Amino acid sequence: MKIAITGVSGFIGSNITKIYTDFVALHRDDSEDEILRKLKGVDVVINLAGAPIIKKWSEAYKKVLLSSRVDTTRTLVNAINASEVKYLISTSAIGAYPDGAAFDERFEGYGDDFLASLTKAWEEEAKRCVKPTAILRFGVILGSEGGALAQMLPPFRLGLGGIIGDGKMMTSWIDIEDLMGIYKYVIEHKLTGTFNATAPQPVSNYTFTKALGKVLKRPTFFPLPVFVLKLLFGEGSTVLTGSKEVYPKALLDAGFVFKYKDIDASLAHLLG
Repeated sequence: MKIAITGVSGFIGSNITKIYTDFVALHRDDSEDEILRKLKGVDVVINLAGAPIIKKWSEAYKKVLLSSRVDTTRTLVNAINASEVKYLISTSAIGAYPDGAAFDERFEGYGDDFLASLTKAWEEEAKRCVKPTAILRFGVILGSEGGALAQMLPPFRLGLGGIIGDGKMMTSWIDIEDLMGIYKYVIEHKLTGTFNATAPQPVSNYTFTKALGKVLKRPTFFPLPVFVLKLLFGEGSTVLTGSKEVYPKALLDAGFVFKYKDIDASLAHLLG
């Protein structure tokens, strides 16, 4: 099986290429004709394109976020629709959901902030694909060599880690090994539809912080005030401060078995 990947050099893409070594790299600045040429002989396309989300969201950067996801996916889908590609797996995020309540894929709406509107537009472009399509909504991806966890480790290892705000916000996460398992499972079973790529047991920020401190054998006494994140990232701080309690009902119903269901097992696996 031959695959094509956008975002191949990123954390997720670099892990996927360890599993699927016969791949073609697609780039955000590729034209539709260039993509169509690259898709010759390709069976599956994995769309991971998108500019970094954890940044300060100026109006100019919001346009970058939209273009790198929505416009890139539009061009990609146009090429796929004109190709012999058999299957598309596109990316999305649990930012689609509103804050402050529990959700799974049965909820068909979206939140009312920029992140939700970005996600909605992104998914709508993927759904224009005439080939069988799966959309994976990522939670916080945990890996020892990249992703959100790698960014958290330096202050925690110095004993400077702590909860964000009051620590009550919910974090829906996924171990990188389980995420790779989801990709393999979705491809092997030709699943279609929208799937929450999150572990079955989301946790509060307090629980996550204490679990990380425990596995690193470091104190977690230094809370990070929400206003500091707002100063650093502006509206973009909502990615870090939002409360997302999301469950992977569709994957569980499809028979996928998570290897790392709880945060302690995942962190021990990644950092122990």
